[in-house]
Amino acid sequence: MIDFIQKLGFQTLDLIREVGRMFLFLMDVFFSMLTPPYRWNNFLKQIHFIGIRSLFVIALTAIFAGMVLALQGYYTLSRFGSEALLGPAVALSIIRELGPVLSGLMVTGRAGSALAAELGIMRIREQIDALDVMGISPLKYLVTPRVEAGLIVLPLLTLLFDVIGIWGGYLVAVRLLGMSGGTYFGGIESAVEMHDIVTGIIKSFCFGLIITWICTYKGYFARRGAEGVSHATTSAVVMSSVLILVCDYFITSILL
Repeated sequence: MIDFIQKLGFQTLDLIREVGRMFLFLMDVFFSMLTPPYRWNNFLKQIHFIGIRSLFVIALTAIFAGMVLALQGYYTLSRFGSEALLGPAVALSIIRELGPVLSGLMVTGRAGSALAAELGIMRIREQIDALDVMGISPLKYLVTPRVEAGLIVLPLLTLLFDVIGIWGGYLVAVRLLGMSGGTYFGGIESAVEMHDIVTGIIKSFCFGLIITWICTYKGYFARRGAEGVSHATTSAVVMSSVLILVCDYFITSILL
C-alpha cells in the first residue's frame, strides 16, 4: 500500500512538472512572436503546409459530413413534420460544432502528426542543438512560425468547411430528397446569426493553438531514438484530439 501511494505521488509530481513545462513553453512562444527577427519565409511555408495542403481532406470531410447530416436530419425531422427546419439544423450544427471540431481533428491527423514527427527527428539528429550552438533560437526559428500559421489557418479552414458542408447538405436535401432550395436556404438565412459564426471562429482559433502548441511541444522534447519520435507523435495526436473535445465543451458552455 505504501509503495502504491509513493508511486502515485511520483506520477502526480511528474504530471504537474510536465504541465508546468508545457505552459512555460507556450509563454516562450508568445514572447518570441513579439520580438524580432520575424521569420516570414518560414511562416509562409507553414501556411502552405498546414493550410493549403489540408484543403483536400477538409473539403472531402466537409461535403460528406453535410450530406450525412442532411440525410439523417431529414428522416428525423420528417417524423415530426418539420422538414422545413432541415436547413437551419444542418447549418447550425456545422457552423457551431462540426466545422471547428472536425477541421481541428483532420488538421491534427494530417499536419499535427507531421509537425511532431519533424521536430522529433530534428531533436534526435541534434539539428535543434546545432541551431542553438550557432546562436539561432530553435524556438523562434522552428516553433513560432508553426504556431502562428496554425492560429491563422485553422479559422480559414473552418469557414471553408462550413460553406462546403452546407452545400453538401443542399445536394442531399434538394437534389436527392426533393426539398425546395428556397426553403433550405431561407431557413438558414433566418436562423443563423453572426454570433453563431463568431462562436465557430473562436473555437477554431483555440483549436489551432492547441494543435500547434501540443504537437510542437511533443516533437521539440522528443526522447532519443526512433521509439521516442514514435511516442511523441502518437502522444501529440491523442492529446490534441482529446483537448479539442474538452475545449469545445467549455467554450460552448461559455458562449452558448
